[in-house]
Amino acid sequence: MTVFQALVLGVFQGLGEFLPISSSAHLVLIPWVFNWPYAGLTFDVALHIGTLISVVAFFWRDWLSLIYSALRRDGTQEERLFWYLVVATIPGAAMGYLFEEQAETIFRTPLLIGTLLIVMGILLYWVDRRAASVKDIQNLSLFGSLLIGLSQAFAIIPGVSRSGATMTAGRAIGLTREAAARFSFLLSTPIIVGAGVFKLKDITPGDINAAFITGVVASAVVGFISIGFLLRYLARHSFGVFAWYRFIVGSAVIIIALLR
Repeated sequence: MTVFQALVLGVFQGLGEFLPISSSAHLVLIPWVFNWPYAGLTFDVALHIGTLISVVAFFWRDWLSLIYSALRRDGTQEERLFWYLVVATIPGAAMGYLFEEQAETIFRTPLLIGTLLIVMGILLYWVDRRAASVKDIQNLSLFGSLLIGLSQAFAIIPGVSRSGATMTAGRAIGLTREAAARFSFLLSTPIIVGAGVFKLKDITPGDINAAFITGVVASAVVGFISIGFLLRYLARHSFGVFAWYRFIVGSAVIIIALLR
């Protein structure tokens, strides 16, 4: 893998991990379109490290407060939110463990990815337009957090989008757009940590090269910017632009796959 390829994939990882457009779909489709070689396990770890850095850098104060409340067992909404995040993490972690092999093989077909980009884009658009914006993250219930966690489990399939699925579920239960995004970002932290640690055991110091470092830096910087951008954007706008993006890209992928 060249440094340029690592830069491109790192940028799309930073964008797609937090914007509802599916990072895994773009990491499959970009090499497929341009006939680039498979980046490999080492680079997957680099991208996970990068996005972990970005989300921790953005939300470290939130996590410190949540963990402190949980350790104190102070009975506040922050303590409940911590345990809601724990509960919501379980379905996604279980699905990733059970279907890791399928996620690396049969789930990566361009036709499936293109179709899911369109389907999930339509669902996001429809739910966002019809849902009531009545709840902040402090009003989230255990049932609501579990529903969001179950939606995250389907993100193992490229094209679904972890952030897209969880934000759609958040909107469906009445969270405001900002609250749905914030809970989605907090929920991403343990999943990214788990994925990175699970794969890190197979990495040696000799695997760390210029492409690895480029992937880490690009995904971290772009990821941090993406989080801040989306939280500000959703304060005044809907998810419509992301739904349209998914529809256009998904349609293009299906056309290319059929022509090939």
